[in-house]
Amino acid sequence: MTQDSRPHAVVFDLDGLMFNTEDLYDEVSEQLLRRRGRFLTPELKRKMMGVTELCSMQIMIDRHQFTDTAEALLAESDAIFDRLLPGDLAPMPGLMALLDALETAGLAKAIATSSRRPFVTRVLDHFGLRPRFRFLLTAEDVTFAKPHPEIYQTAAARFGLAPPQILVLEDSENGCRAATTAGAWTVAVPSHHTLDHEFSGVQLIADSLADPRLHRALGLASVHAEEPRTP
Repeated sequence: MTQDSRPHAVVFDLDGLMFNTEDLYDEVSEQLLRRRGRFLTPELKRKMMGVTELCSMQIMIDRHQFTDTAEALLAESDAIFDRLLPGDLAPMPGLMALLDALETAGLAKAIATSSRRPFVTRVLDHFGLRPRFRFLLTAEDVTFAKPHPEIYQTAAARFGLAPPQILVLEDSENGCRAATTAGAWTVAVPSHHTLDHEFSGVQLIADSLADPRLHRALGLASVHAEEPRTP
């Protein structure tokens, strides 16, 4: 990204990108399934990733023909998650330094996630991060979930920018598809859960939020990281 084409704002996904929530989701899903005599398979895990929480519960129900409603399963999931959150939730490597660097550079930040607003605010408030973002877009704010581009089109509009003027950080295939289809400058930051995802169309595949190439693309002072992958 050249000096003239550097983004005017940065939009973060949340789950698996900012925090290790995917680790917690795995444990929640495994507990839900064990209670019903089932196990979490890689195939089911991938299908449930990057969609709304209610949709992921419905995918689980359809796969195993459970009699639960998606709403009931989600309520059970929330109860398990609340027990895990205080001890197990952690920021992903490089997050805090990146937020500091973006603020020093005067770049506005927002979050666009398929998760529900009460969950998002609970996670952000756990680390005192909510005031550091211009706005939050959650599942309640859009009609169509990722990989539909609506959430990133909406984010750009909220900033008063065209989609190519925002840089999106995503960890999943569905999220990257949403961002690239919207026309945003897209950086994939895979976690160990999404290393096998397809990231075609992104401008960069970063090793972490501390990746020097990501920091250079944003015009920020870099931090030490291993040489990143390229798409």
